[in-house]
Amino acid sequence: MNKHASIHTYIAGFTLSLILTMVAYMFVQSHHGEHIAMSNYAVVFTIAGLAIAQLIVQLFFFMHLGKESRPYWNLSVFVFAIGIVGIVVGGSLWIMSNLDYNMSHKMNQHQMNEYLNDQDSL
Repeated sequence: MNKHASIHTYIAGFTLSLILTMVAYMFVQSHHGEHIAMSNYAVVFTIAGLAIAQLIVQLFFFMHLGKESRPYWNLSVFVFAIGIVGIVVGGSLWIMSNLDYNMSHKMNQHQMNEYLNDQDSL
């Protein structure tokens, strides 16, 4: 076992992860059942915040980020990886949004069906 890791840190990390997961699940279930008066955006941002908290718990309790002999090197690699993931996800969302805008505003549903039928006969 790692010199920084003990059974207590793993139990604390597991407990926090379980609590965060259950809170996110309860938010989704209560919003789906219309028992909570929150907008869809509020629920999405709450779930995203809980996901970020879950990420932090996983990094510190299970991957022991910041407890190595050279924590700055590992932290800089982690920040770089987060930046790459942000670029890929942000770029993908931008492309999908652009495609949705271009496809939905230039053609109505009838024109879209005609176009797809013409393509099917090729």
